[in-house]
Amino acid sequence: MYDDDVKLLDGVKALRASEIHIVDVYSPYPVHGLDTAMGLPRTRLAICAFIYAMTGLAAAATMMWYMMIVDWPMNIGGKPSFSFIQNLPSFVPILFEASVFCAAHGIVITFLLRSWVLPGVSNKNPDPRTTDDLHLLELNLNDKEASEALKILENSGAKEINEK
Repeated sequence: MYDDDVKLLDGVKALRASEIHIVDVYSPYPVHGLDTAMGLPRTRLAICAFIYAMTGLAAAATMMWYMMIVDWPMNIGGKPSFSFIQNLPSFVPILFEASVFCAAHGIVITFLLRSWVLPGVSNKNPDPRTTDDLHLLELNLNDKEASEALKILENSGAKEINEK
């Protein structure tokens, strides 16, 4: 357990330098640079957001083409009702909003499913103090690594060290 995020980063960097595997870090707030220090790969959520936005754009364009051109053409503001391309400038705000809507909702659902934060799922946080003010570094060590990790944690300023 660490009470300072700078000490936590120092401990993570020292453990990674000693090639000790870090299972997870629990923190009450995002710590800048922690993912890089742990060696985590970059997230692919931005790619998912782009795919969801393009899906929303395509769905909105198809919907507007069908409703305004094919099914019920109306003359609004003197614009021709037989061409999607000529009406495109008036469709841009709706296309943009549909893209943002689908990207936002899709990315939230993807994050919740990926993180397994769903109703009825049990909490995997090992210590509730990490939701308030402490950072927890979880390690899974064998006997050989335990003594080295203990020294590193003490030298990096760990507030509390618990062994299970």
